[in-house]
Amino acid sequence: MRGSGGGAAPATPDVYTATLRELSNRDGGGLPAHPIRLARHLLMLVTGGHGTHTVDFVPHTCRAGTLIWARPGQVIQYGRQPGLDAILVQWDPHLLAGLGVPAAPSPTAAGRWQLAGEDEDAIINEVSQLVVDRQRHPAGALTNDLLSHQLAVLILRVSTLPDGRPGVGEPESGLYTRLVREIEQNFAHTRRVEEYAGRLCCSVRTLTRACLAATGRSAKQVIDDRVALEARRLLACTELPVAEVGQRLGFTEATNFGRFFQREVGRSPGAFRADLLSPPPAAPPPPPRPFAPPARNHQADHADIVGVAPAARSTPAPGTTRPLGATAPLPAVTRPGTAAPSPASGPRAPLPRQRGAPADTPA
Repeated sequence: MRGSGGGAAPATPDVYTATLRELSNRDGGGLPAHPIRLARHLLMLVTGGHGTHTVDFVPHTCRAGTLIWARPGQVIQYGRQPGLDAILVQWDPHLLAGLGVPAAPSPTAAGRWQLAGEDEDAIINEVSQLVVDRQRHPAGALTNDLLSHQLAVLILRVSTLPDGRPGVGEPESGLYTRLVREIEQNFAHTRRVEEYAGRLCCSVRTLTRACLAATGRSAKQVIDDRVALEARRLLACTELPVAEVGQRLGFTEATNFGRFFQREVGRSPGAFRADLLSPPPAAPPPPPRPFAPPARNHQADHADIVGVAPAARSTPAPGTTRPLGATAPLPAVTRPGTAAPSPASGPRAPLPRQRGAPADTPA
């Protein structure tokens, strides 16, 4: 029993904190690559890096300041990108009962927010204090009460945040919210809209209108979406045969379940499971640099061709360097019987014409 009065305190606190880096370093195995089905609430505050965390097979792009709330029963796949880190806060579903914290409106809703400004400062402060107190104080009733009340304040702050993206928060529809709760309790037994309408004391048309206003999908589609989600969860996180997965969801024939899954997900159950079990593709290697041929030293090439000894090749004077890619000047080409110009003599003067030679005849 949790509480400061008279009851036996649990051996460990009801609130658990860690970081992605700590999980990655635990046992030297790194973060698990496979999906994990949560038994507790999970609040994840990204503190550094960029990457993608997946909740119920929906990828969420993350960077510093991203906040994700995943509920019990949902499937999470941690991002494993280098440098991606986050603070993780987990707690049991019963922990906040009686503390005035509103319950999550739907177990299939995953909250995602990109914090900024005062909201970011307040939530970072709450999370940081929760982590510090979790580490400082020994397990006991008083510590559990302290952590649970701090967590309640944190969740109340999160509950006041606007939706981080369209479709994350639950719509303002009482009938739709009641339908979601009914589906959660009965989706494995029936997918008939008429039965849900009868439970909610309304017509099929009224129920469909509420679903269209809330999600843009019909009541039948909302029900089938939940069944397909549970099928993916079971295929991803259990080793149950495909036929047994179908039986748990109310399909008496495996072929009927296969057709339903193919229609809703776009792949067969076996292909979906195989894709999850296959290792993620390795990061592609960096593109090769464009090939740039080295600058040719024509004088050296000429010396190699004619067999000039290496010592006779032009080299920089001791203590000097030649710019990268620069080549020694080619030797001047002279006519037979003429002297090569001195390098320091500047431009070569025109040769005098031989006596008696025409003016347009080259000397």
